[in-house]
Amino acid sequence: MAFGEYYYGETAPIIPNSPFFAGKTRIFTPNQLFELVKLKTLVLRDNQIRFLPVEIQNLKKLEELDASQNCISAIPPTIASCNCLQVANFSQNPLKLLPWRFSELYSLKCLSINHALLEELPVNIGNLSNLISLEVRGNCLIDLPTSFTQLQKLEELDLGDNKISDLPESIGSLQSLKNLWLDGNQLEDLPGQIVSLKRLGFLDVSRNMLNRIPEGLGELTSLTDLVLSQNSIEILPDGLGNLKNLSILKADSNQLMAIPDSIGECDSLTELIVTDNQLSELPSSIGKLKKLWNLNINGNHLVSLPKEIGDCRSLRVISARKNQLKKIPSEMAQAADICVLDFSGNELPHLPLSLTSLKLKALWLSENQSKALHPLWTVVDPETDERILTCAQLPQSPPASVSQGNSTNDDTLENLDSETSDEGWSNQENAVRSSSISDGRMKRSAAIQSLADYDSD
Repeated sequence: MAFGEYYYGETAPIIPNSPFFAGKTRIFTPNQLFELVKLKTLVLRDNQIRFLPVEIQNLKKLEELDASQNCISAIPPTIASCNCLQVANFSQNPLKLLPWRFSELYSLKCLSINHALLEELPVNIGNLSNLISLEVRGNCLIDLPTSFTQLQKLEELDLGDNKISDLPESIGSLQSLKNLWLDGNQLEDLPGQIVSLKRLGFLDVSRNMLNRIPEGLGELTSLTDLVLSQNSIEILPDGLGNLKNLSILKADSNQLMAIPDSIGECDSLTELIVTDNQLSELPSSIGKLKKLWNLNINGNHLVSLPKEIGDCRSLRVISARKNQLKKIPSEMAQAADICVLDFSGNELPHLPLSLTSLKLKALWLSENQSKALHPLWTVVDPETDERILTCAQLPQSPPASVSQGNSTNDDTLENLDSETSDEGWSNQENAVRSSSISDGRMKRSAAIQSLADYDSD
């Protein structure tokens, strides 16, 4: 333990019958703890602390406070006297409100209050002018205070899993914002001024009620990750092609009828996830995506794939199950790095002979297929006299009924590439078969970090 730090836990002395901490035996009394006036780091997480005493005002030198995973229902207004506090974590506490004076913590850079019971943010939260990261995921927030847009240094904002139905146009004034989570709210529309966030690199608006995306989306030229999953979006704007830095696009579980031709201009795109939509075709411009390695088009109405797909020379994974595919273009084999193909639940009579040139690790042709690969053999198509590939799973029978959205794990294949060892592959068969990560949302850790990460500011 470094000088000036205190971690409440197994090293603390036993003081029975303390009124301060509940449910623990190794504890400090308030008088002892809050007389450590030179304390800089205080970690109290994962206890059963019911309240913070007003004596917290004595910790004038405190820079980092982690009181997460406790039973704290209120923060004393005297915390405003901790004027050196830069990092605070009150996540997983039954907090409904923050004290008015909380906004006097002018040195605060990182605030995390995830999975609490917050019903509103202080109306003067804009006074926290040095705030870089704000996480309030999993609360009961309905709207944002007007002063919110004064947080001009804010780079990371997580408002996910709240009850927000409307965002103010003034959100476009947060010019330093780089990462924005709005997933799991009740948004029916996005403010037009969101396209003013020129530094925005990550945007997640999944699990809302959106049916459209602002036409000016292409102005967010710094975007690398765009997550639109589980909405009711019917059209993607043509300006999508202006997103030259876009690496991951997830638009699964929407109502997309088509993908704009401009998608081919997204030079940096590596993953395209459009599972469970209403797509009947893919644009030929998809062949321009030279960095694309993962294409997931499960659960659409595709009858064929464009031959240009073979020009995606980095392509390794194509998951196209539960469509209406009747033919696979022979040109697909030109994408020589393909190692995983999933065509189960389609209407394929056979496969092109050219697929024998691929070093496949998995070829799924049936829903109840027991192995990742089954033997293929060559026959002559009596109608065309061409040599084709077939196997025990071919020809496929049209499904009795095709329903969208019945795949719970249809987002993206991860950690698969052409260098996967055979032994490693056998351990991944189930993951490949389900063709996904659980719900497509980008996994992320809390932004609570060491102050060293902010020293440059």
